[in-house]
Amino acid sequence: MARKYLGGSGERLTVWISVAASTVLIFYGYDQGVFGNVIINKVSDTQLKSPHSVLTRFQNFLDTFGNPSADMQGTMTSLYNIGCFFGAMSTLFTGDWLGRPRQILVGSTVIAIGAIIQTASWTVAQMIVGRIVAGLGTGMNTATAGVWQAETSKMRSRGKLVIIQMANCITGFSISNWLTLGFSFAPKDVAWRFPLAFQIFFTGVIWCLCPFLPDSPRLLLRKGKDEEALEVLAALEGHGATPESPSVRAQFDVIKDILDREHVNTYSWWQLITGKGPSGLMRRMVLGAWMQAMNQVSGINVTSYYMSYIFINALGISELLARILAACGSVDYLIFACLAYFVIERYGRRKVMMFSAGACSICWICIAIATGIAEHGGNSYVTGSVAVAFFFLFFASFGMGVLGVPWLYPTEINALEMRTKGASLAMATNWICNYAVVQATLPGVENLGYKYWIVWAVICASFIPITYLFYPETANRTLEDIDRFFETKPSVFIFKNKLATQLQRPQVYIDQDEQIAHHAEKEWAGGDEKAREEVSIEKVA
Repeated sequence: MARKYLGGSGERLTVWISVAASTVLIFYGYDQGVFGNVIINKVSDTQLKSPHSVLTRFQNFLDTFGNPSADMQGTMTSLYNIGCFFGAMSTLFTGDWLGRPRQILVGSTVIAIGAIIQTASWTVAQMIVGRIVAGLGTGMNTATAGVWQAETSKMRSRGKLVIIQMANCITGFSISNWLTLGFSFAPKDVAWRFPLAFQIFFTGVIWCLCPFLPDSPRLLLRKGKDEEALEVLAALEGHGATPESPSVRAQFDVIKDILDREHVNTYSWWQLITGKGPSGLMRRMVLGAWMQAMNQVSGINVTSYYMSYIFINALGISELLARILAACGSVDYLIFACLAYFVIERYGRRKVMMFSAGACSICWICIAIATGIAEHGGNSYVTGSVAVAFFFLFFASFGMGVLGVPWLYPTEINALEMRTKGASLAMATNWICNYAVVQATLPGVENLGYKYWIVWAVICASFIPITYLFYPETANRTLEDIDRFFETKPSVFIFKNKLATQLQRPQVYIDQDEQIAHHAEKEWAGGDEKAREEVSIEKVA
């Protein structure tokens, strides 16, 4: 009998890994939303004297830090993403060495240290240090959680499990909105110090889970820990499987043979960049990184970080109503992020991404029209209501596709031996784009007005042809199926390649899996060494 982790194997173990990985994303979502909700522009003396003004409490935050300008507020918020960038990049060197669970433990501990610094801050410099430190940990975690989930999931559940992770990211974002709304009625410092300190809670949850869960069997194989990899594969298989079970041995042989064929570590980075490594290696890394960039340059973090600010300053909505609407918007976001669970495997990555991007573009166009009319003398109540409605629709549209697909795709598209590095580069791309968007938003809203929203409409529309032309389907494929596809040296433009675009799993991969299952069973039952040499590189689904 295979070892059990936290009392479970098979589907139960997959659920436990998903819970741990999802907690990382709750952590990230909370961090993403909390700081923007404690930074609100300086309010008028009349508002400050009003006992009904929730901003009276948050004015204490601004007073504490010397009422920083909009640019400085943007810098305080966005430097978190610079920390995330370097944290993600650091996993290029530490991700494989530490392993998935331990890397997440390190990242979560770093976030807790950053949270303590932020909570205890009295100067802008202290707060910036705390933001950067917390970002370092978040970058480590987000570069690791998706890979861990993908490498321990079965083919038909991989997409759904990553979508659950992203839904939990929005859960964290929603928690931050409602918590800061509730604490807006708390006295002075408590109104903003407690929400920042609450980040420490998630570190505690991570420490209760990750020490007791297995590492990725693919990573263990890469590190030469064959016996431990077999044990983990058996545990993930469940249903009484042991390291000697034919199905477990078949998976082991396939992964081992893929590593032997790729032998990426025998190449220098320069050789890989110049195309001398395994077929399509750098192309796959670029596809994963650009998919993550699309997630960020869609404009989502305009709303994630600054929704209350935008409602107050761009739409002229009262402060209490703005906070309530922002909190309700996060619930809307969460609902549709959860609904993506039902479409990600049924319709595939390509269609979901393209339809979601098109809907996001339409929402930005309508927001630009509404705010443009308001700026030129239209009824501010009507136009503000229309803009709010389309912000809500944007959350729904984004949550159904552009949210989850870019987080899932880099964990699937990258070569086995480069998956950690590919995910690290993808997340570094995510965070540097995130930084640019967050840094530009406050000045953009102030200086461009309605034209600022047109920028995001055009960018979202561009995702449709990019996805259609360049991105192969990864739904209903094993991770090794994707290696097989790139071994065929496909054209850069894949839209006419049926093997790349069909939703159902290609029959050729199914046939090859049946062959390897037959050979593996024969080998491990009868010790046929010749059969071992003939085992192909395909994995049992």
